[in-house]
Amino acid sequence: MIRPTICVTLSGCSVGGMLADAARATAVGADLCEVRLDKLWVTEKKPDPVEINPVSTNGRRSRPAYVPPEYIPKSLDSVDLAASLAAFKGGIDLPVVMTCRPVRQGGYFPGTEEQRIAVLRNAIESEVSWVDLEADIDADVRADLMSLAKGKTSVISSVHFSEEPDSSGEIIQDIEELEGTGEILKVCYATSGRNSALKLFEAAWMMKESESKISIMGLGPCGDWTRIHAPLLGQDIVYSTMETGSHLSSQGKINASDLLIAWEMLEYN
Repeated sequence: MIRPTICVTLSGCSVGGMLADAARATAVGADLCEVRLDKLWVTEKKPDPVEINPVSTNGRRSRPAYVPPEYIPKSLDSVDLAASLAAFKGGIDLPVVMTCRPVRQGGYFPGTEEQRIAVLRNAIESEVSWVDLEADIDADVRADLMSLAKGKTSVISSVHFSEEPDSSGEIIQDIEELEGTGEILKVCYATSGRNSALKLFEAAWMMKESESKISIMGLGPCGDWTRIHAPLLGQDIVYSTMETGSHLSSQGKINASDLLIAWEMLEYN
């Protein structure tokens, strides 16, 4: 059973924070790091502490509810992109995936689409190992980026859906529509529990013999099923995090160290 590539999406909203997270990812045995360039244009505001009753009515110690941070946009000129790209190139030992996610697909980049494309073009010109190009980028613009990347930067073709899939067949159709748009085809859906997660699992199982390199994932409760069972499902790349906490499971995410432990326990290694 072939072990999928583990890609750690770096936490933080600054170059320094991401570089520190990259060092941790390298130490635990990750294969790739994803740099979310769009998050350089936001400031993370953590919620104020919430007072809780340490003991619930049944006598058990209760945990505080997880409250996600707020991301406050910054001006476009607040980021020195050239210096940031140089710092990532010199400061991360692992191969890197550069991503600049638009708001329409759950990202944070505050500028126009033309400005975002310029960021992606600069990332490719920095000769990064991988770049994530959304499948819904204007066809002519995307073809230009693909041409620029050819021979030096591999492409992950991605789609992020804000809704749950109707069926496993819909997921397979979405993947088939991505054929030829990148070296790896990545689809991500919202999940709300076992029902939607099973659709992802079934689609991944049905596609495991495909010649295409595929990553099927969910964000939300049970969205981590295809990540945990990626070796069984023939997934080529699995996204993980260096974050820790019980909230990760409800978000469909998994810590990279926990992922490796799970694979060992399930004898996937």
